[in-house]
Amino acid sequence: MADRWWLLTSTTYGSWLPGDSRSFVGTVRGLDGESVAKNIPETPYALPNSRMVRNAAERMVGEAVLLTRTQAVAVLEQFEETSAYRSWQLAVAAVMANHFHAVVGVGGDPESETLLRDLKSYASRRLNREFGRREWWTKSGSKRKLPDEPAVIAAVRYVREQKGVLASFTSERWA
Repeated sequence: MADRWWLLTSTTYGSWLPGDSRSFVGTVRGLDGESVAKNIPETPYALPNSRMVRNAAERMVGEAVLLTRTQAVAVLEQFEETSAYRSWQLAVAAVMANHFHAVVGVGGDPESETLLRDLKSYASRRLNREFGRREWWTKSGSKRKLPDEPAVIAAVRYVREQKGVLASFTSERWA
């Protein structure tokens, strides 16, 4: 049984830059110059900002990544393998061309950054091995702790209802 549940999300490298017109989740500078988190549940997303987009694009070290179906299947298989190896409960995962979502249950209360890092790093190793070495993911991602079972159920539903899914997984418990 999991002690904690997380909704983890990350985008592929360069496919959804900070300041993008689709809005984004992240940290921005307020009018006073202070950092303002735009990644807290129930708070508004950060608004589009063309200067941020240009700045991010200029810092890119490679081409933007859009996953193919074959690559998305490899990512999903690796998520399942990594979760089993780490003794995590992968409730659901969806991999789209430019991002993924996963709901993961864990024992104890590990750092959320560790969970997201492990999913992305093992998926990157597999993608590098099978499709060539490159930068696959954005630097971080969204890590939302799910406080109770209704929140887990809502997150599972959210992931299952994604559009444009190339590969998906739902455990029997959450099917």
